Amino acid sequence: MKLLVYSTKSFEIEPLKAANTGNHKITFVTDSLDSTTAVLAAGYEAISIFSGDDASLVVLETLKDLGVRYITLRSAGYNNVSIKSALRLGLKVANAPDYSPHAIAEHAMGLILAWNRKLMQANKQVHQHNFLLDDLVGTNVHGKTIGVVGTGRIGSILIKIVHGFGCKLLATDIEQNHYLESEYDLKYVDLETLCKESDIVSINVPLNYETHHMFNKKVFSLMKKNALLVNTARGGVVKTVDLIAALVDGSIAGYATDVFENEKGIFFKDHNKKDINNEQLKALLAMPNVILTPHQAFVTKEAIKNIAETTLHNIDCWVEDRVNVNELGYYNVTSE
Repeated sequence: MKLLVYSTKSFEIEPLKAANTGNHKITFVTDSLDSTTAVLAAGYEAISIFSGDDASLVVLETLKDLGVRYITLRSAGYNNVSIKSALRLGLKVANAPDYSPHAIAEHAMGLILAWNRKLMQANKQVHQHNFLLDDLVGTNVHGKTIGVVGTGRIGSILIKIVHGFGCKLLATDIEQNHYLESEYDLKYVDLETLCKESDIVSINVPLNYETHHMFNKKVFSLMKKNALLVNTARGGVVKTVDLIAALVDGSIAGYATDVFENEKGIFFKDHNKKDINNEQLKALLAMPNVILTPHQAFVTKEAIKNIAETTLHNIDCWVEDRVNVNELGYYNVTSE
C-alpha cells in the first residue's frame, strides 16, 4: 500500500522504515495536513497524521475524493479528526492508544519536580555563575495531596509513581479503577472536591466536548492558592485566558504544561528568527511561575518505536483485512 506520512519529524523516519515489514511504499512530508495540503495525498490509499493535523470534514471530503481510504494516527488522541464524518465517508481511522503511557506520566512527574524544586531557575542561575540558594527554596512532594483528573492509561501510571513519593491521592473520572483504590489508597471524589483539597492537580483526560475548557475561572477559584496545575493532556482542556488571570491574581501558584490551547502553527517549529504571533503564549512564557515544554512528553526512544510499529500495524491490518482493535468507530468514540 502507498502511505503518505504528514507532519514528519526527522526522528520518526528511521523507526517508521524499520517497522515497515509489509513492504509498503512510504513517502514522508513535513507539511501538516489541512485543506490546502490534502492534495498531496493524491494517489495514496493511506495517510498517517499527527495530533496537530487537521482532519475536519472539509479535509476528509477532499481526501475521499482523492482516493484515500485509510487514516492512521501517530498519537493516542484524535480530537483533531472528525471521526463520525470519516465513518460516514467510508474512511477507516485508527490511532496509537498504547504507545507509551509511561513516557507521558514520567514527563508529568518531571514537570512537578522541576516546578517544586525550582530546577529551571537554578539551572539558569548557575549558568550565570550565581550559586546562591536564597531564591531556590522549594517544597517536598512527599506528604502532599495529588489530584489526578482522569485515571486511564496515563493517569493510572502517574498515580503509581506519586504513590511512591508518599502522597495522598485523589482522582476523578467517569469510571472508577477499583484496583487503584485498593492497592494505592486512591480516593475518588468529584472535580470540585479534588480542586479544593489538592496541592497538585494533574490533567490526564482526552480533549472532547465534555472536557473542553474543563479548567476555567470557576474551577481555578476552587483551587488552593499554593496549588500547581500540571497539563500533559491537551491544551484545550484549559481555558487559557482564565488561566492567565488566575496566575496573575494568585488564584493558583503555578502552571507546568507540555501543551498549549492554540499550539497549531507554533509548536513543532523553530521560531528563533521570528516573533511568535500569539499574545497568550507570550504571556505564559513571560511568567516566572510557568514551566512550558514543547509537546515533548511522548518523545522517548521507546515511545517513538512503539508509535512507528503501531502505525504500520494499522496499515497491515487493513491490507490483510484483519480485525484491528485500534480502529476508531461508533463503538469507541463517545464524543468529538
